Amino acid sequence: MRPMAATEASTRPIRKLPPLLVNQIAAGEVVERPASVVKELLDNALDAGATRITVELEQGGVELVRITDDGAGIPADQLPLALAPHATSKVSTVDDLDRIATYGFRGEALASITSVARVSLRSRTAADTGASEIRAEGDRVEPVQPAAGPVGTCVTVRNLFFNTPARRKFLRTPPTEQGHCVDAASDLAISHPAVGFTIVCDGRRVLEVPPDQSPRERALAVLGRELEPELLEAHVDAFDDSRGVAMWGLVGRPALARATAKAMKIFLNGRPIRDKTLQHALREAYRGLIEPGRYPTAVLMLQMDPGAVDVNVHPQKTEVRFRDQSMVHSAVLRAVRDALQRADLTPDFARTGFGARGWGGCAGLMGAGAAEERAPVAPAGDAAGRISRFVEYFTRQVPGRANERLSFDALRRSLDDTGADQSAPAPQSASTPPAAAPSGRSPAQDGAPLGAPRPAERVLQVHNQYVVTEDEQGLVIVDQHALHERVMFEYLLARLGAEGTLESQRMLVPAVVQVSAARLARVEELRPLLARLGVAVEPIGPASVAVQSFPTFLFDKGVEPGEFVAEMLERAEAEGFAPGSEETLHEVLDMMACKAAIRAGDRMSQAELVELIRLRDAVDRSSNCPHGRPTSIRLSIRELDRRFGRV
Repeated sequence: MRPMAATEASTRPIRKLPPLLVNQIAAGEVVERPASVVKELLDNALDAGATRITVELEQGGVELVRITDDGAGIPADQLPLALAPHATSKVSTVDDLDRIATYGFRGEALASITSVARVSLRSRTAADTGASEIRAEGDRVEPVQPAAGPVGTCVTVRNLFFNTPARRKFLRTPPTEQGHCVDAASDLAISHPAVGFTIVCDGRRVLEVPPDQSPRERALAVLGRELEPELLEAHVDAFDDSRGVAMWGLVGRPALARATAKAMKIFLNGRPIRDKTLQHALREAYRGLIEPGRYPTAVLMLQMDPGAVDVNVHPQKTEVRFRDQSMVHSAVLRAVRDALQRADLTPDFARTGFGARGWGGCAGLMGAGAAEERAPVAPAGDAAGRISRFVEYFTRQVPGRANERLSFDALRRSLDDTGADQSAPAPQSASTPPAAAPSGRSPAQDGAPLGAPRPAERVLQVHNQYVVTEDEQGLVIVDQHALHERVMFEYLLARLGAEGTLESQRMLVPAVVQVSAARLARVEELRPLLARLGVAVEPIGPASVAVQSFPTFLFDKGVEPGEFVAEMLERAEAEGFAPGSEETLHEVLDMMACKAAIRAGDRMSQAELVELIRLRDAVDRSSNCPHGRPTSIRLSIRELDRRFGRV
């Protein structure tokens, strides 16, 4: 067909579109696929006060979608209005749009569905002696007829897009469409635990949950009870601190992270939403606990005053706009982060199936399953003192405590600017192991947290790569590089927070790095951040820069300034570092920590092993390195007993 020229179109007269075409255009926004029909009809059922809802599908919803509920029903004389465009009982004035408390409110769903499908609507109210039914197809609506049926409503949608074949051919296979429909219904089932849901696909029942469940019971019933040990509760008390938001949720341990964002389920006032602000808060809470490119598993249920959020910003009602976006972001971030910090995130060997998948991050440094990539085994003297020098660097000249050597706990309190703490442990040399608990008593009895190592002398280095110790629950195997990298990262971050900059050393002979024009522009953007980190970089030509100064601790670790800056600029170009952002700061600090940390293949003295295990309990998020790789796994006594046939 020849396309219409612009001049030809402009000469045509303006005319009013016929109602069917208007509704089909609206359907293009409202009805994307069978799952859209399921979502719109379920919204109406929930608004009608249903306590039990049944969803029936055939051929992925393309041939049949039937939603049956026991809600209030529709009077017989209002059935034609229910199928009319922009007719609704939920919004009557402009002011109502500022406080939308219902799930459906536009009054266009049934009219749009009717324009592209064959629809039958049967309903009965408690005051009626019998049900009534109306049928519609395209722009043809039949008269209301008496019918048999219980109180409630049953909407049957057949042959979706039968009169718009161009739309129908873009649908996916029936199993794919069925999956989208089940997801849409399951999401609403999670957010409405008081309502019973039954989902039947081609005669097979795929989900059935009873009414009046608790939010936790419902979430586990839909997601799978096998996930319960891996889920943590997160909450914001109702309108706590005048934040205007209440939240309850289940957040997965880092091992439950997925390759897509499908497992991030967020609900606002019972409505499933996709909001970039909340997704960012959730992912930010997991920063450093999961690998980049993976997404946490979480179910978050938020409650807010309807007047504080605008849900009328998307035809499918999946996006919202908050009146106070930063307040909601900080409340969710704090709640999820607190839940993760309260938990022992050390993965259990039996539950996670370690070794089934690789972990990204420090390629060539960890030797994750590839011994040939490890660094050559070095004499003990080559690695000796690394942790001691680390302690010395980060405990000298602490603000307000000049020349005083501090324990790591006291150091963190000082760097957090909370002032002196008279209860701080006595200064301790890095080479002196902590005193063992008295005979016959466990560290837990002496006040040590669950998961803390038992007597510190029980530490073993395996193949100069892994460190083995024990805790109250069993055997703990630690990746020495990953753990030391996390320690370095946390203390670099704390040092920046306390002093604003890292100590640097001026180079007698600057290191010259050849760069492209794009990377030269990146240098100019990143110079303020690099200056904070002790890296002074100056352009010295159209295609080169000179590294004038470099962080002292990286010099001590033998890191080559030119190679470090070249690698950093390469990553900045590939990953699109945003100057001044917290993400960029963390990326560069992560690089520094990785370069300076103990490597796989470095032999460590017994004192260093003891100190490294002690540091595991002294820093935040020690269960994972900054890349998101686990630093340790636990082989529980129960699992050992099982494998040795004791249970």
